[in-house]
Amino acid sequence: MIEMNKIGAAVIGTGFIGTVHVQALRRLGVEVLGVLGSSPERGTARAAEMGAARAYASLDELLADDCVDVVHVTSPNHAHYPQVKAILAAGKNVICEKPLAMTSAESAEMVDLARASGRVCAVCYNIRFYPLNQQAHGMVKADDLGDIRFVTGHYHQDWLAKPTDWNWRLETEIGGALRSVGDIGTHWIDLTSFVTGLKAKAVMAELTTFLPKRQKPLGPVQSFASGSGATEPKTIETDDAATIMIRYDGGARGVMSTSQINFGRKNSLQWDVAGSRASAAWYSETPDHLFIGHRDAPNQTLMRDFTLMNVAGTRAATLPPGHVEGFADSFFNFFRAVYSDVAAGGRQADSTWATFDDGHYEMCFCDAVLQSAREGRWVELSEVERR
Repeated sequence: MIEMNKIGAAVIGTGFIGTVHVQALRRLGVEVLGVLGSSPERGTARAAEMGAARAYASLDELLADDCVDVVHVTSPNHAHYPQVKAILAAGKNVICEKPLAMTSAESAEMVDLARASGRVCAVCYNIRFYPLNQQAHGMVKADDLGDIRFVTGHYHQDWLAKPTDWNWRLETEIGGALRSVGDIGTHWIDLTSFVTGLKAKAVMAELTTFLPKRQKPLGPVQSFASGSGATEPKTIETDDAATIMIRYDGGARGVMSTSQINFGRKNSLQWDVAGSRASAAWYSETPDHLFIGHRDAPNQTLMRDFTLMNVAGTRAATLPPGHVEGFADSFFNFFRAVYSDVAAGGRQADSTWATFDDGHYEMCFCDAVLQSAREGRWVELSEVERR
């Protein structure tokens, strides 16, 4: 087994999420050999700001670095498909931000390439790695909740609630045809699928664009930051919000909503799972508490305490009880799991990080949502499956 601190990493993307990746890798003890920006000039500037040792001038230069074992893809969505293909062709392991691709046709090809490569290929669904989500996953596997009947929840934010708010995710050709669903809804779908073990069979969706006209800054804008200076009007085609009903394999039902225009909701992800024996619920803004509901006994709130948690939850926990594990910790826990498998030479039987197969499922879900919204009917995921 390779020692984790002997594994070299490089990060594509130097924005908000690329910076989060770099910080988590440093905390893990993985050497970040360099970063690749959207241009050589931006890469050089951001590498200096982030304290990265090197700014690669191009993807070819990065892939030619034999010291790089794992490449993190945090670029805009449209770049994931060609970049991951090049990374796998170069024989390197990859961690790709979500959504995995722009369409399920692209993600299907990426799954095949990942399998043929023999490399570790993960999708960055970090929210799985809040310890109490791992705990809930373990509870469902142990049948603590019984048969899953009803899955509900939302993912709401407010960072695109004003017509002057701007981000590349608003542009269809860069972010894809879906925005609130593709950007944050896929997190909810992946997380609830991970917790419950259920896959959506069919969806009925409505997409809404409340702000069809926005002001695009002529200069660069960081995620979650307001632009300034001159702007130009742009027509928006992507969804500000969505409501989706879900039919799962096995008969369970679900209802979810996504929104990036809910004032005051900064990063509000909530799921609630009702089983035949008990229920459970989790909320991202109080991540160290798991609600467990009963009919004939008092309800419970489990704090993240590894002296009280199951094996799955305990393995993901890093800090002592009462020391809240939040957003940055979820990346640390996720990367620790993935890099352990890189060191071991491949994904292990008990690994819980999202694979390219999981990423492809989310892309099929997105394609079905798009078709349902356009045609006003229930759409089976089998109708959009291209494999």
